[in-house]
Amino acid sequence: MNGFEKRANLIKEKIMRTTLELVRTSELKRIRIADISKAAKVSQVTIYNYFGSKEELLREVFRNYFDKAIRDFEEYMSEGHSLKEKIEHIIFLEKESYNDFPPGLIKELLIDDEELARYMDDQYRNKAIPLTIQIIEEGKDSGEISPEVSTEHILAFIQLYMNQYESILAMAQQSDDMDGFLEGMVHMFFYGVCGKA
Repeated sequence: MNGFEKRANLIKEKIMRTTLELVRTSELKRIRIADISKAAKVSQVTIYNYFGSKEELLREVFRNYFDKAIRDFEEYMSEGHSLKEKIEHIIFLEKESYNDFPPGLIKELLIDDEELARYMDDQYRNKAIPLTIQIIEEGKDSGEISPEVSTEHILAFIQLYMNQYESILAMAQQSDDMDGFLEGMVHMFFYGVCGKA
């Protein structure tokens, strides 16, 4: 990569980082290219040259964020953690992503952008589900998951949790101890209301 390409990549990254910060703090529909330009200290023409439109910029920011999260998790998976540690890590990542992209914002992005919706569906089917199945199979091999529980049952149980994740996080934020609340939910995920067998 030559000096020009390095500078171009640094400018693109700066624009995307600035956009992510604005998405965290502002209403999506109110963010304009002019706002991003001012905050990133680059011209609007530069943003259009690199991304073409606000929609493509948002799409790229979201894809980049999600791809990095998957890469980081794959790396974490290869470090020999227990099943419980992996599940706790997933919940920690969900909490972090909730701060960056609240579910309402994600729904808004996906409703407005068919291309991004297709990308997310593809990532879910081809990355998230296989990774989840890998975690389950490793848990079964290590004896951390009962052989009496099928992979299908566990996937359904995880889906139930994920469907209510926005509500769970809202309850956690209202509690006096958000991390303790989430830790309790992890405990219930593994051991139910009766505790360990």
